[in-house]
Amino acid sequence: MPLTFALDPAMTPALRDGVLDLWTDVSNAGGSVGFVPPVTREEIRPELVKHLAAMTEGRTRLLVGHDDDGQVAATAFVTFNTHRLMKHWVWLYKVMVHPRHQGKGYGRDLLAAAADAVRGLEGIEAIRLTCRGGHGLEHFYGSCGYKEVGRVPGAIRVAPDDDRDDIVMLLPLG
Repeated sequence: MPLTFALDPAMTPALRDGVLDLWTDVSNAGGSVGFVPPVTREEIRPELVKHLAAMTEGRTRLLVGHDDDGQVAATAFVTFNTHRLMKHWVWLYKVMVHPRHQGKGYGRDLLAAAADAVRGLEGIEAIRLTCRGGHGLEHFYGSCGYKEVGRVPGAIRVAPDDDRDDIVMLLPLG
């Protein structure tokens, strides 16, 4: 069954905890979402609070996908640029699909829902995101219409002697 997506859902304690659980589970499964496993909910919580504060300030919006059981199964944070010369595109952060749903096409569904949501935002012409090299994520994003527009070799240090490229991807919406 497909996920049900919502942009800017009401932030309830259940949703907050669902996003925190998703972020923890994705991180511990090796997902490239800002942490290296093993990680706990309490280690991730301060980063989630930063995203929630940005949402409250109107700088970030949340797209969430729920599965048939009503559980948080996927998320992406849409973040607006504050620089006056870059307000025509947004960042997509923390693009996550729960590991139990991997291989079902939900990642593609999430990216399509994000593009649809962003197309509805006045004046926005493109989406940018970054991904960590070493997992082939750039190929996945490329298959979803994103183009690699930049790469910084070794910019992400996952562990001693394990540096990864920081890859910038762009999806024009025109």
